[in-house]
Amino acid sequence: MAGPDAQAVARYLEGLQDRICSAFEAADGPGRFREERFEAPGGTRARPRVLEDGALFEKAAVHFTHARGPGLPPAATERHPEAAGRPFEAVSMSLITHPRNPYVPTSHANFRCFLVEGGTWWFGGGFDLTPFYPFEEDVVHWHRTARDACALLGADAWPRFKKWCDEYFFLPHRGEARGVGGIFFDDFAEGSFDDAFGFVRSAGDAYLEAYLPI
Repeated sequence: MAGPDAQAVARYLEGLQDRICSAFEAADGPGRFREERFEAPGGTRARPRVLEDGALFEKAAVHFTHARGPGLPPAATERHPEAAGRPFEAVSMSLITHPRNPYVPTSHANFRCFLVEGGTWWFGGGFDLTPFYPFEEDVVHWHRTARDACALLGADAWPRFKKWCDEYFFLPHRGEARGVGGIFFDDFAEGSFDDAFGFVRSAGDAYLEAYLPI
């Protein structure tokens, strides 16, 4: 059994960013992502990419970040007090899409991992869909793909993460949900690191399967 491995997570999430950007460019046609690269002392690096004024996407942003720091602030460790003040690495990939066609939904996704000196680690993330004009077959496909991505954790995982997403994206001031949901999880450290990372890869790989057909 391997221990927590920030480099393995970074390789996966950078590769996922590459795959998603390539798929979006192929779907858009003329649209191409503009990439920037940032590096900071201590090893922090970021690779944001933005596609604008495409045929399909008015704007799509897919960002990768691998941050390192000397100590997690207390606000980031409410559920992990043992990690406060310790050196850490945080790896993430996040995206948002804004298609031109109002019949094509917007979508969001985020996958992240925190690794703290001393052996503490956890994952978070998920994906959700916000249609302007919902179509039942699209919603069914979206949730079926999310359910299949959760299957390796057992039958209770998808209902649990779907409910979490519904509650997380509920708008109390409007009394309604933002979009049709998806899956959401945070402070996820169930089983071994390999087990949890395997689920995150399953969820990350499922995003394109869920979104491209729509």
